[in-house]
Amino acid sequence: MRRRPLPGDLAGADLRARALRVDHAGELAAVRILEGQLAVLGDSPAGAPIREMAAQERLHLETFERLIARDGVRPTVLAPLWRAAGFALGAAGALAGPRAAMACTAAIEETIEAHYARQIAALEADPDADREDGGDGETGGEETLSAVLRAFRDDEIAHRDAARAHGADAAPGRALPGALVRGGCRAAIRLSERF
Repeated sequence: MRRRPLPGDLAGADLRARALRVDHAGELAAVRILEGQLAVLGDSPAGAPIREMAAQERLHLETFERLIARDGVRPTVLAPLWRAAGFALGAAGALAGPRAAMACTAAIEETIEAHYARQIAALEADPDADREDGGDGETGGEETLSAVLRAFRDDEIAHRDAARAHGADAAPGRALPGALVRGGCRAAIRLSERF
């Protein structure tokens, strides 16, 4: 069942622009988090799954870079902050150990999975925002934005599951840092949507 739009909800090109801006910011931060983890754990056994996740996140980022350029969407002005904060978060988690790094990754991916689910629902409720053609009728055979987000959400779920398989749930004291990471992600999402 689709949610009915509420007064003040964005629609059409504005909804699409907000989605592209925040998702570009999120993938930029994801790449930097994994680069921070690799700076600490890259030569350890934990480096292999992190490298695999980083390769997928780079593809996600490249997709959003292409889409924001094509649609003329302004990236978030907070991108320099997310670059630095992402690397610092990744490195700090990795310095606490491979399990802590994986717990950080799992917490982030849980938040992003929910974020993408909300975006997919909003886009599917607004076909003008969802169309890959930006409303000009020329798609070039590309998918809708919601289809792109579904594929990326599936990747994020796989990253969460990989993090759990590599010790995320065994990280000592993971509840508090996980709650802080999830809260920080939600705050970064809200800020990037608007700025």
